[in-house]
Amino acid sequence: MIHMQRTNSDNSDFQNLVIDLDKLLAELDGDEHEFYAQYNKAGHLTTVVSYEDGKAIGCGAFKEYNSNTVEIKRMFTMAENRGKGIAHAVLNELEKWAAELGYTTAVLETGKRQHEAIGLYQKAGYNIIPNYGQYKDMENSVCMQKTI
Repeated sequence: MIHMQRTNSDNSDFQNLVIDLDKLLAELDGDEHEFYAQYNKAGHLTTVVSYEDGKAIGCGAFKEYNSNTVEIKRMFTMAENRGKGIAHAVLNELEKWAAELGYTTAVLETGKRQHEAIGLYQKAGYNIIPNYGQYKDMENSVCMQKTI
């Protein structure tokens, strides 16, 4: 049975999942990994960890982008658990939580090589927007937005 836990970036299960995420991103991002990594330091994030039978299998987070908007960060599902709707469920929980806190919009950045992630976000209702902030001049970045 799948269980979603609202928590924060101090959660050890979240931290362990992020270690695996960072390994994957280092492979996908190649030479650009250091640029992206500087913006993905955990810091204080509002997080959701997904569990199956007590084992952490997926996560996601958000942080405030501005007074109306959150930025979705650190989305990851263990390889053996992909294709089960875990990421979509985590994303839904993050959006629900952000809306409960009064936010109306979610933005995110992913990489052009992350085809599964782009598909997930589009299926969830995100639309591609011009690259924002630090991603503005990054050719590998795909930025997206959704009203929540």
